Amino acid sequence: MDTTLIVADAEAVLFSVKSFAAAIIAYYISLRIGFAQPVWAVTTAYLVSQPLAGAVVSKALFRVLGTFLGAAAAVALLPAFVNEPLVLSFVLALWLGLCVYIGSLDRTPRSYVFLLAGYSASIIGFPSVLTPGNIFNTAVLRVQEIGIGIVTASLVHGAIFPRTVTNRLQQQVMATVDRAEQCSRRSLAGSRDTVLDSERRRLAIDVTDIDQLSHHVAFDTARLLPRAATIRALQDQLSWLLPLSGSVEDRIAECIAQDGRLPADVAGLVARVERWFAQSISGPARDETARELVADAAGLGQAIDVERVWGWREMLLVNLLARLAELILAHRVLRELHDRIMSGSIRGLSPEAASLINSATGRSLHRDHGLALRSALGALVAVSGVCVFWIATAWPSGGTAALIVGIDCALFGTLPDPAMRIRRFFLGSLTGIATATVFGFVILPRVTDFVMLVAVLAPFLLFVGSMLARQSLTSFALGELIGFLNTVGLASTYQSDFAGFINGATGTVVGTLAAIIIIDIFYAIGAEVAFVRLFRAGFRDIAARADGKVRDPRRWTSRMIDRMALITARSGPAGMHPALPPYDALVGLRIGSFAGELRTFLPTLGDREERTAINEVLTGISAHFRRIGPAERVPAGAGVLDAIDRALAAFAADPQPERRRRGTIVLTGLRRNLFPHAAPFAGRPE
Repeated sequence: MDTTLIVADAEAVLFSVKSFAAAIIAYYISLRIGFAQPVWAVTTAYLVSQPLAGAVVSKALFRVLGTFLGAAAAVALLPAFVNEPLVLSFVLALWLGLCVYIGSLDRTPRSYVFLLAGYSASIIGFPSVLTPGNIFNTAVLRVQEIGIGIVTASLVHGAIFPRTVTNRLQQQVMATVDRAEQCSRRSLAGSRDTVLDSERRRLAIDVTDIDQLSHHVAFDTARLLPRAATIRALQDQLSWLLPLSGSVEDRIAECIAQDGRLPADVAGLVARVERWFAQSISGPARDETARELVADAAGLGQAIDVERVWGWREMLLVNLLARLAELILAHRVLRELHDRIMSGSIRGLSPEAASLINSATGRSLHRDHGLALRSALGALVAVSGVCVFWIATAWPSGGTAALIVGIDCALFGTLPDPAMRIRRFFLGSLTGIATATVFGFVILPRVTDFVMLVAVLAPFLLFVGSMLARQSLTSFALGELIGFLNTVGLASTYQSDFAGFINGATGTVVGTLAAIIIIDIFYAIGAEVAFVRLFRAGFRDIAARADGKVRDPRRWTSRMIDRMALITARSGPAGMHPALPPYDALVGLRIGSFAGELRTFLPTLGDREERTAINEVLTGISAHFRRIGPAERVPAGAGVLDAIDRALAAFAADPQPERRRRGTIVLTGLRRNLFPHAAPFAGRPE
């Protein structure tokens, strides 16, 4: 049997046992305090539970903040509209929509604060719409119940065989760094491997995964926690490596295509770099070899004939050697950051790594205000529609339906593929309601004490808890859990109320169905539309980089990498949507990076011809990426190629070696990425 599956099963069982223990403790404490409806304490204990101890604590904190914010909103809103139930319902729906909008834009775990604020106000407010006089007491009770669930879950998961975020983060960092080194090593073959391109795009997802885990590290229970700045620096370095290794691969392939092979001295250096990647040594020995390789690459670059105007072959070789040196240095620093995260130490850093850590900033993620507004509007329409039906028909369980549709829109509206997830949730809800029917009218009437109640609940809740730990089953298990707990009741005393039971179950089903319909209308967008929106946002950022409107290149790069991860995640095994022409987001990342380098290089130039040509290149790039779209993509105009060639000719004849090298390195890379199929540069255009 696969060892990985055995470990996963053991982790799921342990998670389920701890979650069940936390829920039962929360239930017992609520009964001892005297809460009449302690079901929210039990439900919260499950909702907060995470396989990682640090994630439980951080999620608990976010939930507490969100609950208090939602309770405060409910208490503030209800008295203001006490005699207008329809208006009050609309205001609560508006509050939920606002919270969904903010939560959709904040794609970090912090978004849980806003989502909780939205549906906590629904949980507290909608049952009190027709009886607003008890709103303050209801809010206090709900906050207390939810607080008990949060505290018990945090204590149990943090104290009993805790699975630390730090350990998971270190495993993710180790796997990602190894994958990055393998990608760079394979890039040295210059074979333009399509599988290697897929691996690079997979690295974009790894960078995002590291970022998501890093938000929980501050709350972790591990003894030594990695510094947040070190993690950010590692993410910045990985983001830089993605376009860099692709550039090296392309330059090697183009040099071989031009001459049939690399020059012997350059080929020897590439072979030594390949052996360096393959070595298992670390520490000073690895660093010393890296310094030697970088020095040799610089020496070979300087040895290229500087007395005459460079041709295309010399430009390619200089570009290759410069990027190869950068690749070696980047991997040396990456491995150093990796070692620091593994050990938790901050001593003995090289100047390059220390500078990277000191200048590290938070990542900038892709935000789509249009889709966030669409999600908010969907939540507003769904809740308002259910409330109109509820108040117009005087349906006793209308408040439950409004509550459920609000929870569903908040939980699933901000996730990828919400329609599929909420359908699984709905099927789970039906299963949970059916199970609650058996418990409520067959099993619970025969239960005589708390110990017996725990014994009869254990098999079902332990089974559902193990499903919660498996990502593919989470939506179904969550629906089953909420459907069961909210329908069966788990009150302080057993009450046989079949009519109330049916009304509650109907409210849950109707609320979920309403959410499914609204999500199909407002939330779900086609794969083609999703790709187009992501690409258009990336094109706008490339144009902004060419225009010099990007103040922080690192945040620009992280935003581009994040979009690449979203594109890769949406593509799946079948690749991008067939209605769109193929597009490599890495190419766009490299073009934007080169345009940014040109923009910063421009003020240092004194030669008028060089400045004019570079200005034309940047203006052409900006106009090109503002004009095109993923579905109607056309190559950059011939005028841009002409401007690049004129700039190359001007720099190739520049008498200052350093300026000549820098200009031709950037322009060569830009030409190869914008016009990969163009004829080799042949000198100054006529």
